[in-house]
Amino acid sequence: MEKKCKNVGGQAVIEGVMMRNGSLVATAVRKPNGEIVYKKTHISSNRKKFFQLPFIRGAVVLFDSLVVGMKELTFSANESEENEEEQLSNKEAVMTTVFSLALGIGLFIVLPSIISTFLFNGNKGYTNIFEGVLRLVLFLGYIWAISFSKEIKRVFEYHGAEHKTIYAYENNKELTPENAQAFTTLHPRCGTSFLLTVMLIAIMVFSLIDYILPTPNTVYMKILMRVVLRVVMMPLIAGISYEFQRFSSNHLDNFFIKALAYPGLALQKITTKEPDLKQLEVAIVAMKVALGLEVENARETK
Repeated sequence: MEKKCKNVGGQAVIEGVMMRNGSLVATAVRKPNGEIVYKKTHISSNRKKFFQLPFIRGAVVLFDSLVVGMKELTFSANESEENEEEQLSNKEAVMTTVFSLALGIGLFIVLPSIISTFLFNGNKGYTNIFEGVLRLVLFLGYIWAISFSKEIKRVFEYHGAEHKTIYAYENNKELTPENAQAFTTLHPRCGTSFLLTVMLIAIMVFSLIDYILPTPNTVYMKILMRVVLRVVMMPLIAGISYEFQRFSSNHLDNFFIKALAYPGLALQKITTKEPDLKQLEVAIVAMKVALGLEVENARETK
């Protein structure tokens, strides 16, 4: 099989998998009646050179992934739902995404900053250490808690199917469920690893910024400055994290780099589960469509 793109990426969706090969996005979903349907979307990839620069492109990729992911999740939710009255409209999908982003920023960025400032007012070192640890605890606790949901467990199984299929493709194996099943569910370019990398790099960057900038006189101004800086600096954090993950995924033969990447891979033991052959079949349909290959036992839809 001839490769068309070294960095095919994907995302688990509801009862399915999305695969992206450059500007082509393909999402396959298994409907309640057992049928596999898929859709493919061509996305404009004409970006100005500025947005392709290192440390800039990471933030652009993250925003792009959020927009594309929202659309594909909506498609998968509607295709996997038997009752048409419960299907999501585009407006509902946008509102859900905006609410989720606001909740994530509030829980993982704003809340730890406020609590740490009140507890250790006047001590930058303790404040930053506690903030970083609290942010990690909240993030890991959230991932662990949702893993007990039956619906989320299904998504995590499709997440594993996505990774196994990508591994089969990267190793030039024929794209069959049996071949894909032999690979691990842990992949160095996973979004889970990226989010953990963001958390860890944020600790270092925010600590450095807090030591450089002057300290406001009142605790409320301290909180305001810390919160605003953390929200504003997230694109830079994302850019640094993207470059680290891009570099580390290509140098895992180096012991030091592998050690740095290990926490992200370990976290995937929660966010990926072993898929069955039927779930791998769905992931392979998405991969073949993304690669422009012929698919069987699946129907294209809009």
